[in-house]
Amino acid sequence: MGTRGRRYRYVGPAELKKLVQADHGGRSIRSAVDFGAWVSALTSAELAEPFTFVVDGGGVLRLAPRRREHVVCADGGEVLSAGEMSFREESGRWAVEEVSNQSTGYCPDVGSWSAVAGALDRIGLRRPPGFTHEVVFRRCRSCHELNIVREEDFVCVFCGEDLPREWNAGEPG
Repeated sequence: MGTRGRRYRYVGPAELKKLVQADHGGRSIRSAVDFGAWVSALTSAELAEPFTFVVDGGGVLRLAPRRREHVVCADGGEVLSAGEMSFREESGRWAVEEVSNQSTGYCPDVGSWSAVAGALDRIGLRRPPGFTHEVVFRRCRSCHELNIVREEDFVCVFCGEDLPREWNAGEPG
């Protein structure tokens, strides 16, 4: 299956998924009005750091404070993408300054950008042409550990085995 439209299930620690019932999920942002209401309630200190985001299974952007787990932001559901996002105001309009797919709970592939772009375009936020920081996740098929691939070095940092070139972080660990 290609990365377009792939759904990512939570693959992180089980104890973090338990936080879903104790904490509130991310704020759904479906329009420019939703975004304006959300951003106007933030302090400058809150805006100074990135936010946790997911694009939920329905293609809706959900935002939460950076320290909130992605699985909580998604209310425990599957996502089309997840990561961190920061914003800046330019000439009276809001834009995405930086965006990554950095989520060790969902480990989305870099191809999940299309879901992020679609959600941002529906809201009317200016955005970069792709992730400003891409994270490549792979699961080792020998030791089953999740890896972050750096500098195209597809070797497991835990056991030294070769990692697959195609996304497989959703395989059982």
